[in-house]
Amino acid sequence: MKGLLLKDWYMMKQYCRYYLFLTVGFTILSVMSDDNMFFVFYPYLLCGMIPVNLLGYDERSRWLRYSAAMPYTKTQVVSGKYLIGLFAQVSVMLVMGTMQAVKMVTAGGFAPGEFVVLMLLMLIVSTITSSISLPFIFKLGVEKGRAAFYVMIGFVCGASVLAGGVLKDRPGIETEPNLTLAILAVAGICIYIFSWYVSVVFYKKREM
Repeated sequence: MKGLLLKDWYMMKQYCRYYLFLTVGFTILSVMSDDNMFFVFYPYLLCGMIPVNLLGYDERSRWLRYSAAMPYTKTQVVSGKYLIGLFAQVSVMLVMGTMQAVKMVTAGGFAPGEFVVLMLLMLIVSTITSSISLPFIFKLGVEKGRAAFYVMIGFVCGASVLAGGVLKDRPGIETEPNLTLAILAVAGICIYIFSWYVSVVFYKKREM
């Protein structure tokens, strides 16, 4: 398993470096923008594409077939991609959360309730965007499964519009943590785990 993660890590550094520059750019735009949540959420879409791109390189190099002759199970191959994606999502969440906290402080005051709402929304978006496409990719392959990207883009755009309305500067419960957001955040984590399980099942049945 460690070898799989190292392979994906080296490939990510080699082939996905431009994601870092895009993430930095959107992070800066999110700080400069007043209420456009698309700049906050789009980096999570990019992170969700990293495991897909890595799988694309694996398919083109026929590494997936070669790995069948190595002491790796299909469960480990799937788990490696999910862990790499999770690492990218968590890293972006920490950076984006820090920058948004700094933005609140410099704008005149840190609002704990609004910050918690923002972090919960980022958690929901990050887990669900990663969960949508990977099962299709592991079942159909990268080329046939690309249609799931359009679903991801639509979800991020919809979530951006919804979050922009939730986080508007107006009094009331909209900018306070609530049970609904907490439940959605837990549901997002459960969906991510279920997505991993479904991907394992699909990949085990897929003929290489």
